[in-house]
Amino acid sequence: MGIVTKVLPALAAAMLALGAALPASAQGLIRDAEIEQILRDYSDPIFEAAGLKPSDVNIYIVQDDSLNAFVAAGQNMFLHTGLIMEARTPEELKGVIAHETGHIAGGHNVTREAAMGAYGGTSLITMGLGALALFAGAPDAALALFGSAPQFGMMTLFKFTRIDESSADQYGLSFLEKTGQSADGLVAFMENFRYQELMSESRRDPYFRTHPISSDRIAALTRRAKDVTAKSSPQSPEAIEELAMMKAKLVGFIGPANRVASRYPTTDQSLPAKYARAIAAYRAVDIKAALTQTDDLITIEPDNAYFYELKGQILFESGRATESVQWHRKSVELAPHHALLKVNLARSLIGTKDENDLAEAEGLLMDAIQLEHDNSFAWNQLAVVYGRMDRIGDADLATAEEAYYRGDMARAYVFARRAVDKLDPNTPNGRRADDIAALADPRIQPRGGRQGFSGAALAPHP
Repeated sequence: MGIVTKVLPALAAAMLALGAALPASAQGLIRDAEIEQILRDYSDPIFEAAGLKPSDVNIYIVQDDSLNAFVAAGQNMFLHTGLIMEARTPEELKGVIAHETGHIAGGHNVTREAAMGAYGGTSLITMGLGALALFAGAPDAALALFGSAPQFGMMTLFKFTRIDESSADQYGLSFLEKTGQSADGLVAFMENFRYQELMSESRRDPYFRTHPISSDRIAALTRRAKDVTAKSSPQSPEAIEELAMMKAKLVGFIGPANRVASRYPTTDQSLPAKYARAIAAYRAVDIKAALTQTDDLITIEPDNAYFYELKGQILFESGRATESVQWHRKSVELAPHHALLKVNLARSLIGTKDENDLAEAEGLLMDAIQLEHDNSFAWNQLAVVYGRMDRIGDADLATAEEAYYRGDMARAYVFARRAVDKLDPNTPNGRRADDIAALADPRIQPRGGRQGFSGAALAPHP
């Protein structure tokens, strides 16, 4: 599991698009092959039922304990780790995903932008009235109006979003029905947090600030949900186990050590409990215990790619890169279509310091980039490989790509210009470097923002 330690441009842009402040606890996005695959297993049938191409919908996992999920800036879905941890059943998580998919299918990003415009306009009008009251010599009235401005604006916003929320509920129910899944989870999720509507704005979970809930909405949802559920199939044991494994992994990696001990005591011999304790031992730098417990996991499920990944990670990060290679290689053999697993193996090969391993590392990183062109860490590692190979122009270009996908336009421009000076302008890489230099040119960048850009991946050296 890797945690990006800064808020990525996609997250920042999405939060700003919603008019929301970035919470202090949301320091970045989590990338984890296993969790992402499980969420895809849950989501892709729903996306297809909505008439969406699953590969066009991006799912981002936000490291934040608060209960929240949202869509923004097109087909981008953001799920907080707090939401995954609070879901009691796969149906609840799938229900929220179906609801959020309803926002995408219904084009609600457009209407929300209009709603935010109305919200801002109402607040400005209210603030203007406050100023008029102040000038009229009524400071108490002015202060009251100033203080109520956000509430007046939010009331206007809710006039728009309550319609969207009810619409997304019905879309979500349709998608669950098409995929033969129970709607009880979505209803249970809403019922469980019905009390949120009685709370002040500041005390509500973020999800219910942007997804206003009401008794009427729950009643409408419940009426149709009964028919959907009556035609559904029960959740598979695999889906139930997957949710338990996601929770165990999140608790192990991002939760405090005492949380692992309290939720997964040694008396609990379930697979998720053993998983969480192995991860906790690794985080506590008890490498011997972590390896022993991970070996136990591998014995139980010898075809689980993510157990091999964990063992490789433990070895690599404890300075045993050469030993880690075989375990990362096994994870790639078992799950060959995961970009993150390929990057892990490439990083271990780079870490062996054996120049003979560099060509294989390059190939793995190129494969990963074909799967995820915007994987900035893959570009970073490719730059390391090319630097070791003394292919400095290609290394500069890979660094420019890394910076571009991190949203660092100044750095992207500098390294793209360096690459332009070193690479043949008539080659794909030379043209690519020139494209990035043009797009990242500080003279045309709007306040340092990233413009849309896609193109062929960095070409492998012949």
